[in-house]
Amino acid sequence: MWNQTRITELFGIKYPILLGPMGGAFSTPELLAAVSNAGGLGSFGAYTLTPEQIREADNAIKLKTDKPYNINLWVSDVDESLTNYPVESLEKVKALFRPYFDELNIPLPDLDTNISSKFLKQVETIFQIKPAVFSFIFGIPSKEILDEARRLGIKTVGAATTLDEALALEEAKVDAIVAAGFEAGGHRPSFLRPAHNSLTGTFSLIQQLKAKIKTPIIAAGGIADSKGIAAALTLGADAVQLGTAFLVTDESGATPVHKAKLFTDESKYTVLSKSLTGRMGRMIRNRISEEVNYETEVLPFPLQTRLMGPLRAAALAQGKTDMINFWSGQNAVNLKHTKATELMQALINETGQILHN
Repeated sequence: MWNQTRITELFGIKYPILLGPMGGAFSTPELLAAVSNAGGLGSFGAYTLTPEQIREADNAIKLKTDKPYNINLWVSDVDESLTNYPVESLEKVKALFRPYFDELNIPLPDLDTNISSKFLKQVETIFQIKPAVFSFIFGIPSKEILDEARRLGIKTVGAATTLDEALALEEAKVDAIVAAGFEAGGHRPSFLRPAHNSLTGTFSLIQQLKAKIKTPIIAAGGIADSKGIAAALTLGADAVQLGTAFLVTDESGATPVHKAKLFTDESKYTVLSKSLTGRMGRMIRNRISEEVNYETEVLPFPLQTRLMGPLRAAALAQGKTDMINFWSGQNAVNLKHTKATELMQALINETGQILHN
């Protein structure tokens, strides 16, 4: 049976189809539950949340599903370069973005460079709520954290953008590894080398990992339909992870204008940019990503996000969509389902038809 893999056995799910754990309010308990209840693995991106907010989200999730699900965090949620960040550099970047603020007739925000990581406190909450799966990006948690997850029966999943990162994750004894191809929407979760030096495509990465590691592989990036699922499984992946296809569903937390944009021809044109958050991510091109090229110095993460937050809110309110970062994977051209349960059913049925032929 195509749907019986090492991942379905590991996570106790029926189908090897995972929801991408989208942070920044894109994840919702409703979307997670729709995927988990249909036999896949629902996920919730929690890296921006306080421990209390994670608990609240988990309570809402448990009211909607009794199936396995995944909570995702960022191991590195503050750039090291933010420590003792020079005031002159901060002012230089603010000056670069000032024309956009002036155009929207809003002031530049006051920014505090003293930002602490939330990761360790968030992990304590993960251990209290005990999701079936704890996934993470931008690095590898300490041995103590991974050991405690194992003791509690929580499966751990790391993300690799290169074979070297996958080997490091396997050395750390994680339970599964996401092969994060450069086609994926959202942030590029590289951690051994800079993101712009870690741009392997999904299908190449699956095969590299399959040849060199024994840990189960979850393919992610540019997979949006049953043909992509079938191809990834055929190449040796044990499961697939979809983000953009679920982002457009009614259950996702994306704004209506974001969902609408993904159904337009503009979704053909995605770029890798760090201009909106300080870390490389794939989005639909916009004025800012075109005018502030990748080589241009911007603020470290998450300070750049805090700089751009008021701009994004004002641009949304004023309908200036050419200044907003709309995350998207490279393969959004055939999106059609707006109900998460219908999308899951189509993926399951059509993948079965392809792999049975």
